[in-house]
Amino acid sequence: MSTDSKYDAIVVGGGHNGLVAATYLAKAGKSVVLLESASELGGATTSVRPFPEYDARLSRYSYLVSLLPDQIVADLGINFKTLERSIASYTPYKKGGKDGGLLISQNWDARTAESFRELTGGDEEGKKWQEFYSEIAVLAERIAPYMLQPLKSAADMKSEIGLPEVWKFMMERPIGEVIQDRFQDDLVRGVVLTDALIGTFTSAQDLQANRCFLYHLIGNGTGQWRVPQGGMGAFVTELNRVAVLNGVEIKLNSHVTDIDSSSNGVAVSTASGDKYVAKDLLFAGAPQTLAKLRGKSAPASLDGSQMKINMLLSKLPRLKSGVDPKLAFAGTFHVNETYSQLEKAYQVAKLGDIPSDLPLEMYCHTLTDPTILSPELSQRGFHTLTLFGLHTPAALFDSDPSGAKEAAKAAAISSLNQYLEDPIESVLAVCGDGSLAIEAKSPIDLDNDLGLPRGNIFHRDLDFPFIDGTESALIKWGSETDDAHIYLAGAGARRGGGVSGIAGHNAAMAVLTKD
Repeated sequence: MSTDSKYDAIVVGGGHNGLVAATYLAKAGKSVVLLESASELGGATTSVRPFPEYDARLSRYSYLVSLLPDQIVADLGINFKTLERSIASYTPYKKGGKDGGLLISQNWDARTAESFRELTGGDEEGKKWQEFYSEIAVLAERIAPYMLQPLKSAADMKSEIGLPEVWKFMMERPIGEVIQDRFQDDLVRGVVLTDALIGTFTSAQDLQANRCFLYHLIGNGTGQWRVPQGGMGAFVTELNRVAVLNGVEIKLNSHVTDIDSSSNGVAVSTASGDKYVAKDLLFAGAPQTLAKLRGKSAPASLDGSQMKINMLLSKLPRLKSGVDPKLAFAGTFHVNETYSQLEKAYQVAKLGDIPSDLPLEMYCHTLTDPTILSPELSQRGFHTLTLFGLHTPAALFDSDPSGAKEAAKAAAISSLNQYLEDPIESVLAVCGDGSLAIEAKSPIDLDNDLGLPRGNIFHRDLDFPFIDGTESALIKWGSETDDAHIYLAGAGARRGGGVSGIAGHNAAMAVLTKD
């Protein structure tokens, strides 16, 4: 290979954002090379067989799709389907010595109304739920198109959206205050709050929680979290196809070791001794990694705060409440996520301890999309179960990564089992060596495996999808850096995060509109 290969653009990072950015540029006629350090594409959006003797391909790191805009799918000609879950969530609880559960359908129905009634003793909380999410739905529909446009000022976006009261409680008041004002039941409050905390180590009283809540609820104008058919790996396979079809050169095993820029462009060196030169560089990794490669100080950020546990089950466990597990696990299954439990867990973790009542969110991919299992495993009744532990910041794992991970896994299993008739260990598939089919990933693992700084799935603290009066007028797409030839195209860009492709799209637009 030439040691001085020249292109219009270099994209570093072969995850979904890098592939989206590269394809947009190539479709516009640019010569593009994509450099990926690993031996395969995908980054956090890969599907793997974590338990090799079982033909089950799990989305190991990221597992649901909310923010991916239909416009990107259409623009790039992506043949990719996501499936709606009929159940939004199920939250088990113990009340009056009995086991129950709050079952919420994707669309409000009589079953959901009755479930609220059983929990709260009346219809008022259910009505408040419908009112609140109706307001959010209107906001989502109006704000979603702005995610693929140049950034607006807060004042302009607020005026154009035309929802001043919703804007106030979403953007200006701590979401914790809003939830406490709108709802009375501790469990209902907690179910609302969970969307403000995924991957974010913060209190409900901090606006960082508002930002997380906003991104979770505005996805594609509907806010629905949908199941990727065939798993995340199917998404990567399709992105690879359209990238190659449009002329993107993809170089695997190309670990970038140095980035040098001048007024004319950017030069990138790899560990194998290759050098690539281009007018522009789109970096689809973490801003902290980019800063290190450029010899600059890395931006500070909150620790990542999620424990990820993947499981393969020989059958679904029965619940003490008696609810059909095919209903309970079809949507998001909440454990220890009342409002007060979430706030207490945050305070415990802040003091340096793993919460014993660990807040959990789970779902079963195979209840919606069995294609990630072989026909034989499906016929035998096998299922996958994905667990996300909240308020488990990276700092808890620093002194003893392995021991702390085992402690967090034990806390998660104990928290789950209090609601199960069949302890989860009794239904886990058994591997050939006698071990159980369960794997855990801590924030430290996410940093080591994927380069997510301190395990932060957003790369850095989230921003609102608009700019305020103190920010530079040079910030047009949220991809710009201090170098006119270098752009952020990953989750750390403004409006990045989530399996959305938005950061990749916006970085490409920043380059194309500059021309």
